[in-house]
Amino acid sequence: MRYLPDGAQMQAADMYTIKELGVPSLVLMERAALKVVEAIHERGIDTSKALIVCGSGNNGGDGFAAARLLTEEGMCAEVLFAGNEASLSEECALQKGIAERMGIPVFTDIPEKEYTVIIDAVFGVGLSRDVTGWYSEIIRWMNSQNSRKVAVDIPSGVCAGTGRILGTAFQAELTVSMACVKAGCELFPGKSCAGETVAAPIGISPDLFRKDSGVCFTYDKTDISGLLPVRKADSHKGSYGKVLMITGSRGMAGACYLSARSAYAVGAGLVQIYTEEDNRGVIQQLLPEAIVSSYRDYDREQLTALLEWADVVCIGCGLGRSEVSEKILHHTLKETDKLCIVDADGLNILSGHMEALRHSRASVIVTPHMKEMSRLMGKNMTEIAETRIRTAEEFAKAYGAVCVLKDSRTVVAQEGHHTFLNLAGNSAMAKAGSGDVLAGVITGLAAQGMTAFDSAAAGVFLHACGGDEARGEKGAYSVLAGDLIAGIERVLLKQDRGED
Repeated sequence: MRYLPDGAQMQAADMYTIKELGVPSLVLMERAALKVVEAIHERGIDTSKALIVCGSGNNGGDGFAAARLLTEEGMCAEVLFAGNEASLSEECALQKGIAERMGIPVFTDIPEKEYTVIIDAVFGVGLSRDVTGWYSEIIRWMNSQNSRKVAVDIPSGVCAGTGRILGTAFQAELTVSMACVKAGCELFPGKSCAGETVAAPIGISPDLFRKDSGVCFTYDKTDISGLLPVRKADSHKGSYGKVLMITGSRGMAGACYLSARSAYAVGAGLVQIYTEEDNRGVIQQLLPEAIVSSYRDYDREQLTALLEWADVVCIGCGLGRSEVSEKILHHTLKETDKLCIVDADGLNILSGHMEALRHSRASVIVTPHMKEMSRLMGKNMTEIAETRIRTAEEFAKAYGAVCVLKDSRTVVAQEGHHTFLNLAGNSAMAKAGSGDVLAGVITGLAAQGMTAFDSAAAGVFLHACGGDEARGEKGAYSVLAGDLIAGIERVLLKQDRGED
Protein backbone atom coordinates (compact mmCIF):
# COMPACT_ATOMS: atom_id res chain seq x y z
CA MET A 1 0.00 0.00 0.00
CA ARG A 2 0.99 3.60 -0.40
CA TYR A 3 -0.35 6.87 0.96
CA LEU A 4 -1.91 9.73 -1.02
CA PRO A 5 -1.78 12.82 1.20
CA ASP A 6 -3.40 16.16 0.50
CA GLY A 7 -1.60 19.48 0.73
CA ALA A 8 -2.05 20.11 4.45
CA GLN A 9 -1.01 16.56 5.35
CA MET A 10 2.09 16.82 3.17
CA GLN A 11 3.04 20.17 4.68
CA ALA A 12 2.66 18.71 8.18
CA ALA A 13 4.97 15.81 7.29
CA ASP A 14 7.44 18.26 5.79
CA MET A 15 7.47 20.37 8.95
CA TYR A 16 7.84 17.30 11.18
CA THR A 17 10.87 16.19 9.18
CA ILE A 18 12.43 19.65 9.47
CA LYS A 19 11.49 20.60 13.05
CA GLU A 20 11.39 17.26 14.87
CA LEU A 21 13.90 15.16 12.93
CA GLY A 22 16.24 18.05 12.23
CA VAL A 23 16.58 17.56 8.46
CA PRO A 24 17.26 21.05 7.05
CA SER A 25 14.73 22.36 4.58
CA LEU A 26 17.50 23.04 2.05
CA VAL A 27 18.54 19.39 2.17
CA LEU A 28 15.00 18.34 1.27
CA MET A 29 14.97 20.94 -1.51
CA GLU A 30 18.25 19.69 -2.97
CA ARG A 31 16.98 16.11 -2.91
CA ALA A 32 13.74 17.18 -4.58
CA ALA A 33 15.59 18.93 -7.39
CA LEU A 34 17.89 15.94 -7.87
CA LYS A 35 14.91 13.55 -8.11
CA VAL A 36 13.18 15.78 -10.66
CA VAL A 37 16.28 15.85 -12.87
CA GLU A 38 16.80 12.10 -12.46
CA ALA A 39 13.19 11.33 -13.43
CA ILE A 40 13.48 13.52 -16.51
CA HIS A 41 16.68 11.82 -17.63
CA GLU A 42 15.26 8.33 -16.96
CA ARG A 43 12.50 9.03 -19.47
CA GLY A 44 14.85 10.35 -22.10
CA ILE A 45 13.42 13.85 -22.09
CA ASP A 46 15.65 16.31 -23.93
CA THR A 47 16.97 18.91 -21.46
CA SER A 48 19.32 20.71 -23.85
CA LYS A 49 17.05 23.79 -23.79
CA ALA A 50 15.17 23.79 -20.51
CA LEU A 51 12.87 26.44 -19.10
CA ILE A 52 12.05 26.21 -15.43
CA VAL A 53 9.09 28.39 -14.39
CA CYS A 54 9.42 29.24 -10.70
CA GLY A 55 7.12 30.77 -8.14
CA SER A 56 8.06 32.48 -4.87
CA GLY A 57 7.59 29.54 -2.49
CA ASN A 58 9.55 26.40 -1.81
CA ASN A 59 8.20 24.76 -4.96
CA GLY A 60 9.92 27.58 -6.82
CA GLY A 61 13.05 26.87 -4.76
CA ASP A 62 12.96 23.27 -6.03
CA GLY A 63 12.77 24.70 -9.55
CA PHE A 64 15.76 27.03 -9.11
CA ALA A 65 17.80 24.14 -7.70
CA ALA A 66 16.82 21.96 -10.69
CA ALA A 67 17.94 24.73 -13.05
CA ARG A 68 21.32 24.78 -11.31
CA LEU A 69 21.73 21.00 -11.58
CA LEU A 70 20.90 21.05 -15.29
CA THR A 71 23.38 23.88 -15.82
CA GLU A 72 26.06 21.91 -14.02
CA GLU A 73 25.39 19.08 -16.49
CA GLY A 74 26.15 21.44 -19.36
CA MET A 75 22.53 22.02 -20.34
CA CYS A 76 21.10 25.40 -21.33
CA ALA A 77 18.72 26.07 -18.45
CA GLU A 78 16.78 29.33 -18.05
CA VAL A 79 14.31 30.47 -15.42
CA LEU A 80 11.09 32.38 -15.85
CA PHE A 81 10.43 33.86 -12.42
CA ALA A 82 6.66 34.06 -12.16
CA GLY A 83 6.52 34.94 -8.49
CA ASN A 84 6.69 38.05 -6.38
CA GLU A 85 10.10 39.20 -5.13
CA ALA A 86 8.54 40.43 -1.89
CA SER A 87 6.95 37.04 -1.24
CA LEU A 88 10.04 34.88 -1.68
CA SER A 89 10.43 32.18 0.96
CA GLU A 90 13.82 32.11 2.65
CA GLU A 91 14.87 28.93 0.84
CA CYS A 92 13.60 30.08 -2.54
CA ALA A 93 15.44 33.41 -2.18
CA LEU A 94 18.65 31.53 -1.42
CA GLN A 95 18.28 29.21 -4.42
CA LYS A 96 17.39 32.14 -6.68
CA GLY A 97 20.50 34.00 -5.56
CA ILE A 98 22.73 30.98 -6.26
CA ALA A 99 21.24 30.60 -9.73
CA GLU A 100 21.79 34.26 -10.55
CA ARG A 101 25.38 34.21 -9.31
CA MET A 102 26.02 31.17 -11.50
CA GLY A 103 24.91 33.22 -14.47
CA ILE A 104 21.71 31.29 -15.11
CA PRO A 105 19.34 33.60 -17.03
CA VAL A 106 16.45 34.62 -14.77
CA PHE A 107 13.76 36.81 -16.29
CA THR A 108 10.19 37.85 -15.58
CA ASP A 109 8.69 38.29 -19.05
CA ILE A 110 7.32 35.44 -21.13
CA PRO A 111 10.12 34.55 -23.56
CA GLU A 112 9.78 34.35 -27.31
CA LYS A 113 11.88 31.24 -27.59
CA GLU A 114 11.35 27.53 -27.99
CA TYR A 115 12.42 24.99 -25.37
CA THR A 116 12.83 21.23 -25.36
CA VAL A 117 11.25 20.95 -21.91
CA ILE A 118 9.27 23.21 -19.59
CA ILE A 119 9.42 22.42 -15.88
CA ASP A 120 6.55 23.78 -13.79
CA ALA A 121 7.59 24.91 -10.29
CA VAL A 122 5.12 27.77 -9.84
CA PHE A 123 2.73 26.53 -7.14
CA GLY A 124 3.06 23.66 -4.74
CA VAL A 125 0.59 21.67 -2.66
CA GLY A 126 -0.48 24.67 -0.57
CA LEU A 127 -2.47 26.34 -3.35
CA SER A 128 -6.09 26.84 -2.23
CA ARG A 129 -7.38 29.69 -4.41
CA ASP A 130 -8.11 30.00 -8.10
CA VAL A 131 -5.21 30.90 -10.36
CA THR A 132 -5.95 34.25 -12.01
CA GLY A 133 -4.26 37.20 -13.67
CA TRP A 134 -0.57 36.99 -14.53
CA TYR A 135 -0.23 33.46 -13.17
CA SER A 136 -3.08 32.24 -15.31
CA GLU A 137 -1.53 33.87 -18.38
CA ILE A 138 1.82 32.18 -17.72
CA ILE A 139 0.26 28.74 -17.25
CA ARG A 140 -1.78 29.08 -20.44
CA TRP A 141 1.39 30.05 -22.30
CA MET A 142 3.27 27.06 -20.85
CA ASN A 143 0.48 24.75 -22.00
CA SER A 144 0.56 26.23 -25.51
CA GLN A 145 4.23 25.44 -26.06
CA ASN A 146 5.43 22.53 -28.18
CA SER A 147 7.73 21.26 -25.44
CA ARG A 148 7.90 18.27 -23.11
CA LYS A 149 6.20 19.24 -19.86
CA VAL A 150 7.13 18.23 -16.32
CA ALA A 151 5.57 19.32 -13.01
CA VAL A 152 7.42 19.53 -9.69
CA ASP A 153 5.35 17.84 -6.95
CA ILE A 154 1.96 18.77 -8.44
CA PRO A 155 0.82 20.60 -11.60
CA SER A 156 0.25 24.25 -10.74
CA GLY A 157 -3.48 24.93 -10.48
CA VAL A 158 -4.50 21.43 -9.31
CA CYS A 159 -5.96 21.16 -5.81
CA ALA A 160 -3.79 18.67 -3.91
CA GLY A 161 -6.73 17.23 -1.95
CA THR A 162 -9.60 17.05 -4.43
CA GLY A 163 -8.06 17.16 -7.91
CA ARG A 164 -10.22 20.20 -8.69
CA ILE A 165 -8.84 22.64 -11.26
CA LEU A 166 -8.33 25.98 -9.52
CA GLY A 167 -9.09 28.30 -12.41
CA THR A 168 -6.47 26.95 -14.81
CA ALA A 169 -3.82 24.26 -14.48
CA PHE A 170 -0.55 23.17 -16.04
CA GLN A 171 -0.87 20.17 -18.36
CA ALA A 172 2.04 17.92 -17.44
CA GLU A 173 3.05 14.65 -19.06
CA LEU A 174 5.14 13.79 -15.98
CA THR A 175 4.67 14.82 -12.36
CA VAL A 176 7.49 14.12 -9.92
CA SER A 177 5.89 14.16 -6.46
CA MET A 178 7.95 14.48 -3.30
CA ALA A 179 7.67 11.52 -0.88
CA CYS A 180 4.17 10.53 -2.05
CA VAL A 181 1.94 11.18 -5.03
CA LYS A 182 -0.72 13.63 -3.89
CA ALA A 183 -4.39 12.64 -3.87
CA GLY A 184 -5.23 15.47 -6.27
CA CYS A 185 -2.89 13.97 -8.88
CA GLU A 186 -4.96 10.76 -8.89
CA LEU A 187 -8.45 12.25 -8.68
CA PHE A 188 -10.10 13.55 -11.83
CA PRO A 189 -9.83 16.09 -13.34
CA GLY A 190 -6.43 16.61 -11.68
CA LYS A 191 -5.25 13.23 -12.97
CA SER A 192 -5.73 14.48 -16.53
CA CYS A 193 -3.26 17.28 -15.79
CA ALA A 194 -0.68 15.18 -13.95
CA GLY A 195 0.18 12.63 -16.65
CA GLU A 196 2.53 9.96 -15.39
CA THR A 197 3.05 10.32 -11.64
CA VAL A 198 6.11 9.14 -9.77
CA ALA A 199 6.84 9.36 -6.04
CA ALA A 200 10.35 10.61 -5.29
CA PRO A 201 11.94 9.75 -1.91
CA ILE A 202 13.60 12.84 -0.49
CA GLY A 203 13.85 12.04 3.23
CA ILE A 204 10.21 12.47 4.29
CA SER A 205 9.08 9.05 5.48
CA PRO A 206 5.65 7.88 4.24
CA ASP A 207 5.34 6.14 7.63
CA LEU A 208 4.49 9.56 9.07
CA PHE A 209 1.06 9.25 7.47
CA ARG A 210 0.24 5.99 9.26
CA LYS A 211 -0.61 7.90 12.42
CA ASP A 212 -3.08 10.20 10.65
CA SER A 213 -6.29 8.37 9.70
CA GLY A 214 -7.25 11.35 7.54
CA VAL A 215 -4.65 10.38 4.93
CA CYS A 216 -5.90 8.29 2.00
CA PHE A 217 -4.15 5.18 0.79
CA THR A 218 -4.23 2.94 -2.25
CA TYR A 219 -3.12 -0.53 -3.30
CA ASP A 220 -0.81 -1.61 -6.07
CA LYS A 221 -1.04 -5.00 -7.78
CA THR A 222 1.94 -6.23 -5.75
CA ASP A 223 -0.31 -5.95 -2.67
CA ILE A 224 -2.93 -8.47 -3.84
CA SER A 225 -1.44 -11.57 -2.22
CA GLY A 226 -1.43 -9.90 1.20
CA LEU A 227 -5.08 -8.90 0.89
CA LEU A 228 -6.58 -12.33 0.25
CA PRO A 229 -8.06 -14.60 2.95
CA VAL A 230 -5.90 -17.60 3.84
CA ARG A 231 -7.03 -20.99 2.47
CA LYS A 232 -6.17 -23.68 5.04
CA ALA A 233 -5.39 -27.28 4.13
CA ASP A 234 -7.63 -28.55 6.93
CA SER A 235 -10.90 -26.89 5.92
CA HIS A 236 -14.33 -27.48 4.40
CA LYS A 237 -17.04 -25.42 2.71
CA GLY A 238 -18.28 -24.16 6.04
CA SER A 239 -14.83 -22.75 6.76
CA TYR A 240 -15.31 -20.09 4.10
CA GLY A 241 -18.65 -18.70 5.09
CA LYS A 242 -22.34 -18.86 4.24
CA VAL A 243 -23.58 -16.09 1.97
CA LEU A 244 -27.22 -15.07 1.61
CA MET A 245 -27.89 -13.16 -1.61
CA ILE A 246 -31.26 -11.39 -1.45
CA THR A 247 -31.40 -10.42 -5.09
CA GLY A 248 -33.45 -10.38 -8.22
CA SER A 249 -37.05 -9.27 -8.72
CA ARG A 250 -39.00 -10.87 -11.56
CA GLY A 251 -36.95 -10.82 -14.77
CA MET A 252 -33.71 -9.91 -12.97
CA ALA A 253 -32.16 -13.35 -12.72
CA GLY A 254 -28.94 -11.96 -14.20
CA ALA A 255 -28.29 -9.85 -11.11
CA CYS A 256 -28.76 -12.97 -8.97
CA TYR A 257 -26.31 -14.95 -11.05
CA LEU A 258 -23.60 -12.28 -11.32
CA SER A 259 -23.53 -11.42 -7.61
CA ALA A 260 -23.66 -15.05 -6.44
CA ARG A 261 -21.15 -16.27 -9.01
CA SER A 262 -18.75 -13.51 -7.95
CA ALA A 263 -18.99 -14.49 -4.29
CA TYR A 264 -18.08 -18.03 -5.23
CA ALA A 265 -15.25 -16.83 -7.51
CA VAL A 266 -13.42 -15.13 -4.62
CA GLY A 267 -13.71 -18.12 -2.31
CA ALA A 268 -17.03 -18.13 -0.43
CA GLY A 269 -17.96 -21.64 0.72
CA LEU A 270 -21.77 -21.62 0.42
CA VAL A 271 -24.06 -19.21 -1.42
CA GLN A 272 -27.83 -19.22 -1.05
CA ILE A 273 -29.90 -17.02 -3.35
CA TYR A 274 -33.22 -15.66 -2.10
CA THR A 275 -35.14 -14.41 -5.12
CA GLU A 276 -38.56 -14.02 -6.70
CA GLU A 277 -40.04 -17.41 -7.59
CA ASP A 278 -40.01 -16.80 -11.35
CA ASN A 279 -36.20 -16.63 -11.31
CA ARG A 280 -35.72 -20.06 -9.72
CA GLY A 281 -35.45 -22.16 -12.86
CA VAL A 282 -33.05 -19.81 -14.62
CA ILE A 283 -30.76 -19.57 -11.59
CA GLN A 284 -30.65 -23.33 -11.08
CA GLN A 285 -29.49 -23.73 -14.67
CA LEU A 286 -26.99 -20.86 -14.61
CA LEU A 287 -25.48 -21.64 -11.22
CA PRO A 288 -26.23 -25.16 -9.97
CA GLU A 289 -23.66 -24.69 -7.18
CA ALA A 290 -25.95 -22.20 -5.42
CA ILE A 291 -28.81 -23.01 -3.06
CA VAL A 292 -31.98 -21.31 -4.28
CA SER A 293 -34.86 -20.20 -2.08
CA SER A 294 -37.70 -18.10 -3.43
CA TYR A 295 -40.74 -16.01 -2.52
CA ARG A 296 -43.95 -14.76 -4.04
CA ASP A 297 -44.72 -12.42 -1.20
CA TYR A 298 -43.12 -11.22 2.00
CA ASP A 299 -42.66 -14.23 4.29
CA ARG A 300 -41.39 -13.13 7.68
CA GLU A 301 -40.65 -16.61 9.05
CA GLN A 302 -38.84 -17.77 5.92
CA LEU A 303 -36.70 -14.64 5.79
CA THR A 304 -35.86 -14.83 9.50
CA ALA A 305 -34.68 -18.43 9.10
CA LEU A 306 -32.49 -17.52 6.12
CA LEU A 307 -30.91 -14.62 8.00
CA GLU A 308 -30.13 -16.90 10.94
CA TRP A 309 -28.45 -19.37 8.56
CA ALA A 310 -26.19 -16.80 6.92
CA ASP A 311 -22.82 -15.43 8.02
CA VAL A 312 -23.09 -12.41 5.71
CA VAL A 313 -25.93 -10.93 3.66
CA CYS A 314 -25.97 -9.07 0.36
CA ILE A 315 -29.23 -7.35 -0.48
CA GLY A 316 -30.36 -5.18 -3.35
CA CYS A 317 -28.93 -6.39 -6.67
CA GLY A 318 -31.90 -6.36 -9.07
CA LEU A 319 -34.25 -6.43 -6.08
CA GLY A 320 -36.71 -3.88 -7.46
CA ARG A 321 -38.61 -1.25 -5.48
CA SER A 322 -41.88 -3.03 -4.87
CA GLU A 323 -43.71 -3.09 -1.56
CA VAL A 324 -42.42 -6.65 -1.02
CA SER A 325 -38.84 -5.53 -1.65
CA GLU A 326 -39.23 -2.72 0.88
CA LYS A 327 -40.52 -5.11 3.53
CA ILE A 328 -37.65 -7.54 2.90
CA LEU A 329 -35.03 -4.79 3.19
CA HIS A 330 -36.50 -3.28 6.36
CA HIS A 331 -36.83 -6.72 7.95
CA THR A 332 -33.22 -7.56 7.11
CA LEU A 333 -31.75 -4.39 8.56
CA LYS A 334 -33.93 -4.54 11.66
CA GLU A 335 -33.69 -8.22 12.54
CA THR A 336 -30.18 -9.41 11.72
CA ASP A 337 -26.89 -8.53 13.37
CA LYS A 338 -24.90 -10.05 10.49
CA LEU A 339 -22.85 -7.90 8.13
CA CYS A 340 -25.07 -6.62 5.32
CA ILE A 341 -23.88 -5.33 1.95
CA VAL A 342 -26.60 -3.03 0.58
CA ASP A 343 -26.44 -2.37 -3.15
CA ALA A 344 -28.48 -1.05 -6.09
CA ASP A 345 -32.25 -1.17 -5.41
CA GLY A 346 -31.54 -1.66 -1.73
CA LEU A 347 -29.98 1.82 -1.78
CA ASN A 348 -32.85 3.25 -3.79
CA ILE A 349 -35.29 2.00 -1.17
CA LEU A 350 -33.10 3.34 1.63
CA SER A 351 -32.99 6.81 0.08
CA GLY A 352 -36.56 7.36 1.27
CA HIS A 353 -36.03 5.69 4.64
CA MET A 354 -32.61 6.69 5.92
CA GLU A 355 -33.70 6.13 9.52
CA ALA A 356 -33.68 2.40 8.76
CA LEU A 357 -29.94 2.58 8.12
CA ARG A 358 -29.23 4.70 11.17
CA HIS A 359 -31.12 2.26 13.43
CA SER A 360 -29.99 -0.96 11.78
CA ARG A 361 -28.84 -3.85 13.99
CA ALA A 362 -26.59 -5.00 11.20
CA SER A 363 -23.14 -3.73 10.37
CA VAL A 364 -23.62 -2.27 6.89
CA ILE A 365 -21.54 -1.71 3.76
CA VAL A 366 -23.28 0.56 1.25
CA THR A 367 -22.11 0.63 -2.39
CA PRO A 368 -23.70 3.65 -4.12
CA HIS A 369 -22.64 5.09 -7.45
CA MET A 370 -22.75 8.86 -7.83
CA LYS A 371 -26.47 9.07 -8.69
CA GLU A 372 -27.43 6.77 -5.83
CA MET A 373 -25.28 8.80 -3.45
CA SER A 374 -27.04 11.94 -4.66
CA ARG A 375 -30.37 10.41 -3.60
CA LEU A 376 -28.99 9.18 -0.27
CA MET A 377 -27.48 12.51 0.76
CA GLY A 378 -29.64 15.02 -1.08
CA LYS A 379 -26.60 16.54 -2.81
CA ASN A 380 -26.15 17.17 -6.51
CA MET A 381 -23.77 14.88 -8.37
CA THR A 382 -21.35 17.67 -9.31
CA GLU A 383 -20.84 18.59 -5.66
CA ILE A 384 -20.29 14.94 -4.75
CA ALA A 385 -17.79 14.42 -7.58
CA GLU A 386 -15.76 17.45 -6.45
CA THR A 387 -15.69 16.32 -2.82
CA ARG A 388 -15.99 12.56 -3.15
CA ILE A 389 -13.53 11.68 -0.39
CA ARG A 390 -15.10 14.05 2.13
CA THR A 391 -18.61 13.02 1.06
CA ALA A 392 -17.89 9.31 1.57
CA GLU A 393 -16.28 10.01 4.93
CA GLU A 394 -19.21 12.16 6.07
CA PHE A 395 -21.70 9.47 5.10
CA ALA A 396 -19.72 6.74 6.84
CA LYS A 397 -19.54 8.77 10.04
CA ALA A 398 -23.19 9.82 9.99
CA TYR A 399 -24.52 6.28 9.59
CA GLY A 400 -21.80 4.16 11.18
CA ALA A 401 -21.37 2.31 7.90
CA VAL A 402 -18.64 1.46 5.43
CA CYS A 403 -19.26 3.62 2.38
CA VAL A 404 -18.10 2.42 -1.04
CA LEU A 405 -18.65 5.42 -3.31
CA LYS A 406 -18.30 4.05 -6.85
CA ASP A 407 -16.94 5.98 -9.80
CA SER A 408 -13.82 6.13 -11.97
CA ARG A 409 -12.03 6.65 -8.67
CA THR A 410 -13.93 4.60 -6.11
CA VAL A 411 -13.60 5.63 -2.46
CA VAL A 412 -14.00 3.32 0.55
CA ALA A 413 -14.51 5.08 3.88
CA GLN A 414 -15.19 4.08 7.48
CA GLU A 415 -14.75 6.24 10.55
CA GLY A 416 -11.44 5.52 12.27
CA HIS A 417 -9.81 4.07 9.13
CA HIS A 418 -7.59 5.52 6.45
CA THR A 419 -9.83 6.10 3.43
CA PHE A 420 -9.05 3.85 0.47
CA LEU A 421 -8.83 5.38 -3.01
CA ASN A 422 -8.88 2.88 -5.85
CA LEU A 423 -6.63 3.63 -8.83
CA ALA A 424 -7.01 0.35 -10.73
CA GLY A 425 -9.67 -0.45 -13.34
CA ASN A 426 -10.69 1.18 -16.60
CA SER A 427 -13.58 2.50 -18.67
CA ALA A 428 -14.30 -0.93 -20.20
CA MET A 429 -15.91 -1.80 -16.86
CA ALA A 430 -18.69 0.76 -17.34
CA LYS A 431 -21.31 -1.85 -18.24
CA ALA A 432 -24.55 -3.12 -16.75
CA GLY A 433 -23.93 -5.78 -14.13
CA SER A 434 -20.50 -4.50 -13.07
CA GLY A 435 -21.94 -3.33 -9.74
CA ASP A 436 -23.53 -6.74 -9.14
CA VAL A 437 -20.12 -8.35 -9.57
CA LEU A 438 -18.55 -5.91 -7.11
CA ALA A 439 -21.24 -6.54 -4.51
CA GLY A 440 -20.64 -10.26 -4.83
CA VAL A 441 -16.87 -9.92 -4.54
CA ILE A 442 -17.12 -7.83 -1.35
CA THR A 443 -19.65 -10.26 0.11
CA GLY A 444 -17.56 -13.32 -0.74
CA LEU A 445 -14.48 -11.84 0.94
CA ALA A 446 -16.47 -10.82 4.02
CA ALA A 447 -17.87 -14.36 4.30
CA GLN A 448 -14.32 -15.61 4.79
CA GLY A 449 -13.81 -13.56 7.91
CA MET A 450 -12.44 -10.28 6.58
CA THR A 451 -13.60 -7.13 8.36
CA ALA A 452 -16.20 -4.94 6.71
CA PHE A 453 -13.68 -2.29 5.72
CA ASP A 454 -11.01 -4.71 4.56
CA SER A 455 -13.45 -6.74 2.47
CA ALA A 456 -14.78 -3.55 0.88
CA ALA A 457 -11.36 -2.08 0.05
CA ALA A 458 -9.88 -5.39 -1.12
CA GLY A 459 -13.08 -6.18 -3.03
CA VAL A 460 -13.03 -2.87 -4.89
CA PHE A 461 -9.39 -3.34 -5.81
CA LEU A 462 -9.72 -6.97 -6.86
CA HIS A 463 -12.79 -6.13 -8.96
CA ALA A 464 -10.82 -3.35 -10.68
CA CYS A 465 -7.83 -5.62 -11.30
CA GLY A 466 -10.24 -8.13 -12.84
CA GLY A 467 -11.44 -5.32 -15.08
CA ASP A 468 -7.89 -4.64 -16.21
CA GLU A 469 -7.48 -8.34 -17.03
CA ALA A 470 -10.77 -8.33 -18.93
CA ARG A 471 -9.79 -5.30 -20.98
CA GLY A 472 -6.54 -7.03 -21.87
CA GLU A 473 -8.56 -9.96 -23.21
CA LYS A 474 -11.56 -8.19 -24.78
CA GLY A 475 -10.46 -4.62 -25.45
CA ALA A 476 -12.00 -1.35 -24.32
CA TYR A 477 -15.46 -1.84 -25.84
CA SER A 478 -16.53 -5.47 -25.56
CA VAL A 479 -16.14 -6.29 -21.87
CA LEU A 480 -19.30 -7.63 -20.21
CA ALA A 481 -19.97 -8.12 -16.51
CA GLY A 482 -19.31 -11.84 -16.78
CA ASP A 483 -15.89 -11.06 -18.25
CA LEU A 484 -15.03 -9.25 -15.02
CA ILE A 485 -15.57 -12.47 -13.09
CA ALA A 486 -13.27 -14.30 -15.49
CA GLY A 487 -10.74 -11.50 -15.08
CA ILE A 488 -10.88 -11.78 -11.29
CA GLU A 489 -10.35 -15.53 -11.58
CA ARG A 490 -7.24 -14.95 -13.68
CA VAL A 491 -5.89 -12.47 -11.10
CA LEU A 492 -6.43 -15.03 -8.33
CA LEU A 493 -4.89 -17.82 -10.38
CA LYS A 494 -1.75 -15.75 -10.91
CA GLN A 495 -1.55 -15.16 -7.16
CA ASP A 496 -1.99 -18.86 -6.47
CA ARG A 497 0.84 -19.63 -8.87
CA GLY A 498 3.05 -16.90 -7.45
CA GLU A 499 3.03 -14.95 -10.72
CA ASP A 500 3.20 -11.16 -11.00
